[in-house]
Amino acid sequence: MIIAPSILSADFSKLQEDIKTISEAEWIHVDVMDGHFVPNISIGPAVVKALRPHTKQIFDTHLMISDPRKYFDAFIDAGSDHITFHVEVDDDPDALIDYLHEKGVKAGISLKPATPLSAIEPYLHKLDVVLVMSVEPGFGGQKFMPDMVDKMQQLSTLKKNQGYQYHIVVDGGINNETAKICKDAGVDVLVAGSYIFKQSDRNKAIEGLRL
Repeated sequence: MIIAPSILSADFSKLQEDIKTISEAEWIHVDVMDGHFVPNISIGPAVVKALRPHTKQIFDTHLMISDPRKYFDAFIDAGSDHITFHVEVDDDPDALIDYLHEKGVKAGISLKPATPLSAIEPYLHKLDVVLVMSVEPGFGGQKFMPDMVDKMQQLSTLKKNQGYQYHIVVDGGINNETAKICKDAGVDVLVAGSYIFKQSDRNKAIEGLRL
């Protein structure tokens, strides 16, 4: 199980110090919000650029924004390794996926809770990441939505049956209890924000989520 702490829950006055406390995590999840697609505003490529020299961990950037293509290059140049956009915001996801691959980064698509899996099935064969939102995107600290487990299971079945290569990622309400539910459903990556950053020993919490 790959763990991806979300820096949305970190202390923004000492981000460089905070990422040192999550050194056992393989990925660092970067939540980007524009106040339009979701009702909150977070960070931009300048933060990724500032943090990039301080860690070799994978920067997994989640664009919860209305015009992701406009900002791809800025986040790639800043040091993002993965870029995930929402299927709900673009009528040509194929072109976006191809562009990200041409630029040498991993491509992901995310689904809001109300969006059916059928919306992304045509693209699964070429995706590196499929991000299932288990809360409504926009704010950290929300409660896990158990009815999203069915999506996770379907993605796991499709991956096995079709030989797809994507990571199944879940974001929202992850703790030591919901982590096990997701693991049993076939999830590969857990995004956890408030659960990890509220712990005194964050690396211990990261290891606990793998169990």
